[in-house]
Amino acid sequence: MSQNIKAFLPILIMIVGFLISPIFLLQSSAATTITIAPSNSSILVDVSQTVPPDALDPATGFYVQDGPLFNAIFQELVEYNGSNYLQVVPVIAQNWSTSNYENWTFFIRQGVYFPDGVQVNASTVWFSLYRTILMGQGPGVSNYIELLFNATQYGQTGYALPWGVANAIQQVTGLPTTKNATLAAQVLASILSHFNANNQTIQKIMEYPYQAVVVKGPYEVEINTLEPYRDFLLDLANWWGAIVNPVYVDQHGGVQPNSANSYINDNGMNGTGPYVIKYVGPSLSEILLVKNPHYWAQNIANIPTVAEPAHIPIIDIKYGLSHTDRVEDFATNQAQISYVSLPFLQQMYSAYEYNKYVSFNQVFLNLGYQAAVFYLSLNMQVFPTNITPFRQAIAYAINYSALLSIFKFQNQTLAINYLGPISPVFPVYNEVMQLDDLHPFTYNPSLALHYLNEAGYEGHFYVVLPNGTAIGDTNGSQLPTLTIYALAPVNELEQEELTIIQENLQRIGISTSIKYVLPSVTDNWVTPSGTPAIVDLGWYPDWPDPIFQELIAQTDVLYGGISGNLAWVNISTLQQIYNTLPFLTNQTQQTLEVAKVYKILYQEVPYVYLPNPVNYYFVQPYVKNFVYNPFIGYYYNLMYYQPYTVTITQTTTTTSPTPLTTTSTTTSTMTMPSMTSTSTSNNSTLVYAAIGIVVVIIVIVAVVVLLRRRGGPGF
Repeated sequence: MSQNIKAFLPILIMIVGFLISPIFLLQSSAATTITIAPSNSSILVDVSQTVPPDALDPATGFYVQDGPLFNAIFQELVEYNGSNYLQVVPVIAQNWSTSNYENWTFFIRQGVYFPDGVQVNASTVWFSLYRTILMGQGPGVSNYIELLFNATQYGQTGYALPWGVANAIQQVTGLPTTKNATLAAQVLASILSHFNANNQTIQKIMEYPYQAVVVKGPYEVEINTLEPYRDFLLDLANWWGAIVNPVYVDQHGGVQPNSANSYINDNGMNGTGPYVIKYVGPSLSEILLVKNPHYWAQNIANIPTVAEPAHIPIIDIKYGLSHTDRVEDFATNQAQISYVSLPFLQQMYSAYEYNKYVSFNQVFLNLGYQAAVFYLSLNMQVFPTNITPFRQAIAYAINYSALLSIFKFQNQTLAINYLGPISPVFPVYNEVMQLDDLHPFTYNPSLALHYLNEAGYEGHFYVVLPNGTAIGDTNGSQLPTLTIYALAPVNELEQEELTIIQENLQRIGISTSIKYVLPSVTDNWVTPSGTPAIVDLGWYPDWPDPIFQELIAQTDVLYGGISGNLAWVNISTLQQIYNTLPFLTNQTQQTLEVAKVYKILYQEVPYVYLPNPVNYYFVQPYVKNFVYNPFIGYYYNLMYYQPYTVTITQTTTTTSPTPLTTTSTTTSTMTMPSMTSTSTSNNSTLVYAAIGIVVVIIVIVAVVVLLRRRGGPGF
């Protein structure tokens, strides 16, 4: 028996060794902490704006890129509630009330000051709104016409005069301003340019009760619209409602009718907002903002979030940088906010130095679809787009799925198809589509050919298909090449869209060419005959009223041409509805009327609507509270820094005959800016090795003892 055990002993030891051999493997884990932060925590650099502001005066500036800047410097009676653009909160006003959507009473906060110490009161509101209107620039005219001044009088006299102010001047001074608009405008300009709220004559004019803005007390002001308008506060919440400093304006050029203030346009002025202007670069290429050192809301409790004091002391806005610079500045952490067009999203992320530690969606902020529409306008007053079946043919000839495909990124489609003139972000859009049982147009070449053939006989023309077949009236003339106008410069994505559209139209025999024009050219599109047959453009509403700002703007003949209605829609049924539609205070009735309009427009096809892409920005992961509103941009004062930290744990296993007996902790600074790395490595093999050796010894001793007991001296 003992001999058998002796023979089995080597095998037993091998088995034991095999079983415990994993104990001798070295198990090592390492934790690496990556921290990304700004190189200078006092500064935020924004390079996202591809073009500079058009002006620094809120009564003149009218470009989308003006929003974040004006929002940081100026404040209004009421402002949007952050990203919720369908709700306002009181800022300069303490509160407001209305009983009829026509007469709005505001009580001004006491203790609101401009940086130079000038206090805001009711007369400051009267000054600010009347200045914006009388200057006759884009913001005042476009956003207060038919609300605070009369469109007919403006068309006849050429002056935008707040309604009732001519009567007020005449009643107080005796001057014949009700019959002489030029005199009224000159007197009002003189009052605004030498503004003294303590002057009794000026006081009486401001207190005259039958006018657009009435001063009812030191901190009480009433604004009266020409018609009851439910969404008036949404209009007033934008920068053309900015309350400005009368003293500064009068010291720097004053106010002239139908004239911009060139000094303020070029140099800016400070409002009551959380930031002030520190520096303006050549051609507005760079603007440096600093935290308002005398901000009135600095220590005020219970103010709306949008009026909070600034967190980041300095904002450096660099406008119009090249694509390369916008990529490089963000990739190397020199800029906190940037932008590239959709075809270059991957390029931006690939260049980003921290892409090993930060996912794409952690720096790419998808802010949802735009409150805007994009289209091909089809001029209903010129050949051949004045033929309804021709417009219908174009609508069905376009492959909308192919257009959407160019907005794809990482298996996501960053755009949506819809049926304008109302953009799909507004609730009324879906309500109307359901009421009318309508759907966006879809690609249908057969139906396109059917309508094109019908149009050919109506317009006495024919087209030749790629296979040589002629359709339409072959006794007429062959349809000439049509020109599609587009605004220069165009980005790569828009070029792809136009290429697809051209190819689609060529398949049904419509030959097209593309002509790029500057904005100055579009300013001449003010008559039907002077407006091209087909234009590739878009429309952004000034405030979130989809009826007044989108539906009517694009289809009311009063806004014909570049003012909004590039298709020159002039349908008598619609014009009758539009007389009252925007001013209906019963929302259900208003929606039903919009549904009627949509049915008519669906049959007429004045526009072919192109995909609505999402808004987005690239934002560093340590920038917190980036709040976006599509009508005014984002809020610099709400942003703050919080270093972004990620911990990466790595576990490695190796075999070693000699157990490691050390634990090491290493801290090192990476070469990338504002980024630190901390690594901790723990090796526990000593304990495992010791246990293994003890186990082996115990097994061998036990076997030897057993053999000695069983076999005696013969062992």
